Amino acid sequence: MNIPQLVAHRGYAACFPENTLLALSKAIDCGACFIEFDVQLCADGTPVLFHDTSLERTTGIQKNLLDASFASIKEIEADEAEKFGNRFVGQGIAIPRLADIVHLLKSAPQVTAFVELKDESLQRHGVEKVLDIVLQIIQPVFQQCCIIAYDTSVIRAVQERDVHQTGWILKTWAEVAHQEARALAPDFLICNHQKIPSDATVLWEGPWFWCFYEVVEPELALALHARGAALIETMDIGGMLADPRLRPGGYFDNATL
Repeated sequence: MNIPQLVAHRGYAACFPENTLLALSKAIDCGACFIEFDVQLCADGTPVLFHDTSLERTTGIQKNLLDASFASIKEIEADEAEKFGNRFVGQGIAIPRLADIVHLLKSAPQVTAFVELKDESLQRHGVEKVLDIVLQIIQPVFQQCCIIAYDTSVIRAVQERDVHQTGWILKTWAEVAHQEARALAPDFLICNHQKIPSDATVLWEGPWFWCFYEVVEPELALALHARGAALIETMDIGGMLADPRLRPGGYFDNATL
């Protein structure tokens, strides 16, 4: 049976602190061929894997990442105690630099990474500066990476640099977004599945693969795949891959990309 490929959203974030090397490596250990992580830039321009601008939710520290140097946060534990309690406290789980993930990807050449450039850092540092820094760092694993963003100017700038792959994350499901997608022609269109109108029986056709998030139920993943989704993004990569209906071996693998 044809099945969707699963993307580990911020790694195996259902069971391990999100966007950490632990969460990402555990996702790969589970069998994920696709991972996704967020990139923010510190005040000194160091790109790190982090979703928010505030450190509070995942570290318990009231500090703005965009105003901090990497040196000032590198010892902070990203144990996500608000979610996991004391399970990971004291284990030295750090906020990883983007450079750290390069080493992980080198050790897992079968894995494709969706690298999301966050709007806050793009606005603070500018699109060109962020791309200069990020693309230089991921150059050793360039063929394994796909740059994704909400900001259409990022997609255009990446395409102008002839970067391997791009993915546009939709903010809304609307005709104006459909027309923008046709103009951008990214490799992937990425959307929260809850934004699909109930009467949208047909997904927009184009030169892209559809990827929907945040999905943690195998039945929903298969239903979205039946509607045309090639990829399903989930924080529970282990739980989803435990379902025999979603195990790898379907029609679509990263050799296709």
